[in-house]
Order: sequence, then C-alpha cells, then structure tokens
Amino acid sequence: MLICVFTGFASGMPLYVLIQLVPAWLKDGGVSLAEIGLFALVGIPYTWKFLWAPLMDRWIPPFLGRRRGWMLICQLALLFFIGILGELKPAESTWLIAWLAVAIAFFSASQDVALDAYRREILPDEELGLGNSIHVQAYRISSLVPGSLALILADILPWSSVFWVTAAFMSIAMVMSLVVDEPSSELPTGMGLRQAIVAPFLEYIDRRGWAGLLLVLGFMFFYKIGDNMATALSTPFYLDLGFSMTEIGLVAKHAALWPAIIGGLAGGVIMIRLGINRSLWLFGVVQVVSILGFAILANNGPVLWMLAAVISFEYLGVGMGTAAFTAFIARETSKTYAATQFALFTALAALPRTFANASTGLIVEQVGWVNFFLICALVAIPGMLMLLWVAPWRSQGR
Repeated sequence: MLICVFTGFASGMPLYVLIQLVPAWLKDGGVSLAEIGLFALVGIPYTWKFLWAPLMDRWIPPFLGRRRGWMLICQLALLFFIGILGELKPAESTWLIAWLAVAIAFFSASQDVALDAYRREILPDEELGLGNSIHVQAYRISSLVPGSLALILADILPWSSVFWVTAAFMSIAMVMSLVVDEPSSELPTGMGLRQAIVAPFLEYIDRRGWAGLLLVLGFMFFYKIGDNMATALSTPFYLDLGFSMTEIGLVAKHAALWPAIIGGLAGGVIMIRLGINRSLWLFGVVQVVSILGFAILANNGPVLWMLAAVISFEYLGVGMGTAAFTAFIARETSKTYAATQFALFTALAALPRTFANASTGLIVEQVGWVNFFLICALVAIPGMLMLLWVAPWRSQGR
C-alpha cells in the first residue's frame, strides 16, 4: 500500500505540471489565451499510449528489470524535460515549449504504462481495490506540488528555479524505482514486433471471448459517462448560476478535491469487505444519485451551502466510483501483458471525457441546465445495467 502512494504521486505530478503549472507560466509570459488553449493538444500521448505499451511489455531494459527499468528511464526524462522547460521564454519560444510539453506528456504516459503494470503485478486480487484507490488519491494529492507550491514559489523565485524545484520532486519517484523489488511475473514468449502487438489482444480474447471483450469495452465506456458529462462544464455552470469567482475558488474547488480523496479511500476499504463487483453496483448508484443533486442546485440558484453540499456528494461518488472502476480494470488485465491491456483499457475509459467535453455545451444550449443533468443521470443507466453481465452482484469479484 505504501508503494501505491508513491506510484500515485509519480504518475500525477507530470500531468499536473502540464495542466496547472504550464498554463499559468505561459499566461504570465505573455502568451495569448488562444495559444494556451491549444496546449491541451499536448496531452494526446495519454490517449494513445496503448500503441507503444506492447513494446514496454515485450522488451526489457538492461537494468532493474522489465517494470522498474522503464519506470526509471521515464522518470529521468521527466526530471530533465520539466526542469529545462523553465529556461525558455514563453513569448519567444512558444513552439519549442509545445514540443517539450509533448515530450513530457509522452514520458508521463509511458511512465503510467509501467506503473500501472507494476501495480497490477504486486497486488493480489483481493487488494486491487484498496491499492488502486490509494494510488488514485495520491495522484490527486500530487497536484498540490505544481498547482499550489510551484505557483507560490513563482511569486518569490524566477520561473527557471520554479521548474527545477518542481522537477526535483520526480527524484522521489526515482528513489522508489530503485528501492522496490521487481515483481516476478510470467514473461511473454517470442520477441517479434507482431507478437508484441497481437499477443495481448489474443490472450484476452482467449480468456474472455469476443462477447466478453465487447461487454467489458462497452461497460468501460458507459459506466462513468454520465459523471463525466455532468462535471465537464462545472465552472461555467457555477458562473451561470451567479456564483462569484471567489466563491467558486474557495468553496467549489475544495468541496471537490477532499471529498473525492475521502471517497476514494473509503471506497478502497469498502471493497475489501464487499469485493469489486458489489462495490461497482453500490458506488454506481451513488454516482447516479449525486448527478441529480446538480439538477436540484440548478433549480434553486446560487445558494452557497447547497453548492458545497452538492459538490461534496458528487465528488464523494466520483472518488468511490473511480476507485472501484480502476480496480475492475486492473482485475481484467493479465499479469503477463499488464502494460498493454491496462493502457488500452484506461485509454478507452478516457474517451467519455473527450465525448463529454465535445457535446455537453450543445446539449445545455438546447435543453437548459436542469434537463441537462437529468439527461446525464439517464445516460449513466446503461453502464449500470451492463453490470448484470460484467460484474454480477452474486459474484463478489475478488
């Protein structure tokens, strides 16, 4: 469980550098909002990491082993690229900064591939729920380094120092990679490129069949889509209701972060008792009900205590649902091909976020906020129904 704390911190840190620290630095450096918005595209490697995950399953670095070797390579690269980023001038080197940000995203996504596989191999099935829950919450807490500490330091230090201080936190991950043990797992046979790419998919089909594969892929797409849609436009929603920026900053953001962390940790403990299958049912119901809280808020207007209550309950459900969902993904993977299968499943699970961000604004303009949240709750139901086949209640799914 302690290792899962460090894997979560190592995984989250580079992502929050890209989505919290870099935009603030660019804005302070005189880059236009339009250009800053385009920087969202540097995150593409997170969606496509399954393309090179087979290579990380198949080929073993000459030091530390299959998982720890790739972890350390990625962490060294991240420390260097995050640090060197601050040496550039945003207004003068925007394109070079964009390419360096792509490099950070690439090595961050690659580190995720190795970390996810490593976690799958060291955790027995009965501990997947708690271990992945701890990983996710440490991931969220890591945002305090680039999203809080670094911004505070930017007021008293030059940006070059800020980025090197932030990069230095990757040394924590490097120490972890050096001191933990390499897990013992069955290595894939054969070394050809075709074998590396095809074997993980054939293994899953042999184990679950085509029907099982399609059901699981459908479930991974639909289980959290209602949640993703409901929160995709959260800040514009709060502003539309009449809340001030200060109220959103002080109430909404903290009411989201800490209940999500508490919900994730509580969800991990509950999964030890109930198992993954029953937890998916229970937490899925919480997710659907919590979406309805936004409809109630939309109907009542800018009531501050209601804002805090609704967001807290929603993100409590998000934390619990994410913990069970991540544990389910881990359980579905083979330890032999953990990197490839985990990368593919997590990439698919990220698709609803893209779908939500692309469509929600159009829906709100057509139907209004109250009806929009009712639609989000309805959209969540197919994912719940698919639990009848992929995670039946009577099977505890440990």
